[in-house]
Formats: sequence, structure tokens, C-alpha cells
Amino acid sequence: MTADSRYFTEDHDLFRKHLREFVLRELLPRADEWERAGLVPREAFRRMGELGYLGIRFRPEYGGSGLDHWYTLILCEELMRSLSVGIGVSMLVQSEFATAVLHDEGPEELRRELLPAAIRGETIWALGVTEPGFGSNVAGLRTTARREGGDYVVNGSKIFISNGTRADFITLAVRTGGEGPKGLSLIVFPTDTKGFTVGRALDKLGARASDTAELAFDGCRVPARYLIGEEGKGFQYILDHFQGERLVLASFANGFMQVAWEEALKYGRAREVFGKAILQHQVWRHRLADIRTQMEASRQLTYYACDRMVSVGKAHKEISMAKLFATEAVKRVVGEVFQLHGGYANIEEFPICRLYRDVSGFTIGAGTSEIMREIIAAEERL
Repeated sequence: MTADSRYFTEDHDLFRKHLREFVLRELLPRADEWERAGLVPREAFRRMGELGYLGIRFRPEYGGSGLDHWYTLILCEELMRSLSVGIGVSMLVQSEFATAVLHDEGPEELRRELLPAAIRGETIWALGVTEPGFGSNVAGLRTTARREGGDYVVNGSKIFISNGTRADFITLAVRTGGEGPKGLSLIVFPTDTKGFTVGRALDKLGARASDTAELAFDGCRVPARYLIGEEGKGFQYILDHFQGERLVLASFANGFMQVAWEEALKYGRAREVFGKAILQHQVWRHRLADIRTQMEASRQLTYYACDRMVSVGKAHKEISMAKLFATEAVKRVVGEVFQLHGGYANIEEFPICRLYRDVSGFTIGAGTSEIMREIIAAEERL
């Protein structure tokens, strides 16, 4: 183990070093361009796939690296050095949200057919769960998939779908049975299917490099062999994989706080107020001490949650705590760093301007703070 943490090995540290170099060399210089374009280009997915970053935990027989969750956590933290949450969201929706459930629950034939190209970054994937009127209430989803012979016929709509404007495949939550959670299933949906349309790309406050779309399904016929796992198990599959999604969001938040901290130090040491650097004023030294304390508390809670998931397999309470704490903390931390910059924080050339916009979605994605509190309360039998 390394001297920095009981959780990481020298191999983890080497992975972080090489990943950081890649982010600073190839992603950060193009982040502004991709933010303006409103999406990350396909070439970036292929480059991430070429380097093995889109199949970190997947088995080698599909082209993955077969590594543990700690490598994914490192990936999330270091991608934030691109100064664009949108880049991180685009990539992790692909590798940890949409394809992970196929890898873990899907039939072998479908895994071998579809996963290698996704891991290489040759195909782009989205996760289609949220619907208009049904955000946190996953069990109430209305998009249907009616069995007709050897096909499912899909009708309905989805909203807030990351990678949705140009995804080749969608891991789609559909209702194959009656009301409630036991009526939900997951299917792989090819977007070249007749009757599928992208309604519009959504113009968001933050994470602008992550394209987000409304989707419509009108009599779309999908082969029944594209069912993931068993009919009626979709809700359970979603709940189980929410663990990974929420750990991703917590790790994004921790990486984002680190970036904000470094921006605060750089600006605070260079900017003089009343004859001395900002960081020489006691009020800001104390506020930064509070920021650092929040950062460390958040990081350690997230690492503990990851350790529980790696060692036990399920850690719904701990991951919900980490997601809640980290995503609430990052909004406070970035807000403080924004204040430190004064009027300059509103100018686009200063990174804190984008950081302040991007932080807006942390407490919403992968389950709101309110839902995290409900999960924690339920786990504590309150």
C-alpha cells in the first residue's frame, strides 16, 4: 500500500499519474471547444477507449481491463481536471451507467456482440430511465414494451438523457408488465430503429459538454433477444446499479472540490487586497481551512463507501451518505471559491465561472439529495 492512503496501491497511483497526464494533455485544452459545441466528439470516446478508460471494470473477454472500483473512482476524480463536468458525465454514462448493467446482467451472446465496440469507444451509449413527470419515481415509469412475436414494440418518451442526441444504443427502462416495480424491464435499444426520434437537445445551465436530450418512441420494434436479464427485474437492476452511479457522482464532486481548491490557492496567492495577498488575510485563511476540512471529510466518507462496496458488494446506505455529503459539500466549496474571486468569478476566462455553473447538477443527478436522505432514513429504520 502507498503512504497516502490505506485504500490505494502503487498500481493505483501509477494509473492516476498517467490518467492525469492524459487529461491535462488531451482533454483540458479542448474543453472550451466542446463546451461551446454542446457535446464531446466521437473521436474523444475512441481515444478514451483506446487507452482502456471505457472498460476499466469489464472482463477481459469483452475487451475490458478487469480492474476494481478504485480505478473507476480515480477516473472520476481525475476527469474533473478537464474543468468540465460534461466530459466526465459523457464518458461515465457510457462506461458505468449504460453498459455496466449489460455487462453484469445481460445474456452472454449480447455481451459479446455489443460490449467490445462500446469499450473501444466505437459506439456511444445512453441510459434511458427518466421520463416527463417521473423523475425520482422510477417505479412509475410509463414507456411500454409490448411483446409481439419475436419483438418488443416500444412506445413512450424519455427526458434528460445524457449522450442522447447521438447515442447508438440506449439501455432503456420499459414497462413489460403491470403497474409498479415488478412490471419494469431493461432492454438494449438500437437508435437506428424505425419510429425513434430525438425530440430536442436540452440547453442546460451546467455540464454543457454533455449532450442531453428528449427522446420519443413510436411503435419501435426491438428484437426480444435484446432483453437484459429477466423480464420484471428491471427495477432491481436499476437499484443495484444506482450504487455505482452515486459513487461516480460523489467521486466527481471530490475531484471538483480539489480543482476548486487549487484555483482558490492560485488566485488567492496572486491577488492583493489592501497591500497583501488575499490568503494572508485571516478571514480567508479560516474560510479555506473550513473548505479543506469539508473536502477531507467528503473524500474519506466516499472512500469508506467504496471500500464497503468492494468488500461487501452492497453499500446502499454508505454510498447514499457519500453522495449526499459530497454533492452538498461541493456546492458550498465552489460557492466560497466563487466569492473569493470577487467580480472576476463572473468572467468566462476564469475557470471558477464554469465550475460555478457545473456544480448546479450534482445534487440532482443519480438521485436527489432528498432521495438520498430517504434511503438513509429507511436503512436506519426511521
